[in-house]
This record gives sequence, structure tokens and C-alpha cells, in this order.
Amino acid sequence: METPKIKVPVMSDLWSRGEKPEYLFWVGCAGAFDNRYKKVVRAFARILTHLDVSYAVLGKEETCTGDPARRAGNEMLYQMQALRVIEILGKYEVKKIITICPHCYNIFRNEFPDLGGKYEVINYLQFLHRNVEEGKLIINKSSLINTVITYHDPCYLGRANDIYEAPRAILGSMTTGFVEMQRNRSYALCCGAGGGQMFKEAEKGNKGIFIERTEDALATGASVIATACPFCMTMITDGLKYKNKEDEIRNLDIAELIVQSMRL
Repeated sequence: METPKIKVPVMSDLWSRGEKPEYLFWVGCAGAFDNRYKKVVRAFARILTHLDVSYAVLGKEETCTGDPARRAGNEMLYQMQALRVIEILGKYEVKKIITICPHCYNIFRNEFPDLGGKYEVINYLQFLHRNVEEGKLIINKSSLINTVITYHDPCYLGRANDIYEAPRAILGSMTTGFVEMQRNRSYALCCGAGGGQMFKEAEKGNKGIFIERTEDALATGASVIATACPFCMTMITDGLKYKNKEDEIRNLDIAELIVQSMRL
């Protein structure tokens, strides 16, 4: 059965009709260009449509926040990119931003204010959890109830912004088989791609961090590794391929798991 298509509203189209959505859905570079993460964007957009949320994306007007440039040490490029984004958001009088990328969430919430970009920034897991708590998003527990799922904490959600409970509450609402890795929450191991590492060659060493973290996940016996970051998804997926486990273990974003459980 083919999944029905949904229409994602674009900010410029709504603005031209005199409409002002409540939320800007910030897609991010990975969501726009990475074929695997485009599926996560579609999943979350499907949930927003299901909830009848007033939102829009920037479409072709969206540009990089400058986070990779700053992490790599190019402060001038970061400020150029950030100020451009702030200018675009100002044009549409954006007040609330929902992000699916922890790196975008962190820089919007903690670093853009220094340049005058002050918004209410909401990570999609916080948004989803709130809607589950309020009874607006009713997850079908029967489809995944016995599935063993583990969760990898993204550094920029966990240690950087203390978002630990929302993803676990969501996963706990869809399965009785949630298991923690031995290293979790503030002790969770990085996937190996943060701090600009995603865009450079690995340094010499005995083992890649992504392999070590994948081994943490495999040790739980889970059949699904849930992630909530495009960088983490790339690294965990590569780790599963390295371990020849990609046909046995699935790496899915939490938004994808919700869509799967609800059959949206």
C-alpha cells in the first residue's frame, strides 16, 4: 500500500496570502540533502499534518545556520551564515522554531541570541512528547509493543541541552522492550561525528568511535537502534554495516518509529 502524499506548506507562499504560521519547521542541511534523512523529515512532516499544526518550511530560502563552520573554527563564516539566517527569519517575523537536528537546535537556542536572533526553539522530541502527554498524539502500542529498542543520546541534545526524558518517554509509550545501553544519558558515548568531525577524515587510532558506540548498542540485544540526530544516524548506520548487522538491526529515527506505529 503506497503512503499517501502530503503537502508541506512553504513560508513564502503563506506569507503572500497574508497567513502567518505558528511554527517554522527548520529542516536543516541533512534533511534537505541527505537521502536517508529526507525520510525523517517526511515522517515528522506527516506527524505535523496529522496533528493539524500551523507550520511552514522556508524551502529554497533555508540556508545553513553556520554551526559546522563555527565547530571547525571559522568564526567569520559562521557569523556571515548566522546573520543571513536571522535576516530571513526576521522577514517572516518568526517567533517559534521546531528543529529535528540537535546541532541546529543548540545553535539557535544557545548561540544565535548573541547575534540578535532570539526565538522560542523547540526540539521535535520535546514537541512530540508534549503532544503524547496531552493526548493529541495517540501512539498505537500494538505494532511495536514487544520490539526491543535501545536509544542513543545525541551529544547536542543530552549533555549540551539536558534533553534526556522526552525520547525515553516516547519510546516507553510504544514498547515494553526498551533497554538502555551501559553508557547512557550524560555518560553516553559520542557517535564520533560531533564538533565538526563529520566533515573531516578520522584521526589515527585503534578503533573508530562509531564502531565503539555501535558495539554498545549491539550489546543490548536490541533489534532497533533509535536515533534523533542526522549525524548519529549516519555513524550508527555505518557501524552496523561495519559489523555486517545492517540486515538484522534497524537504525530508525524516533519520528519514523511513531509513523510506523501509527501507520500514518
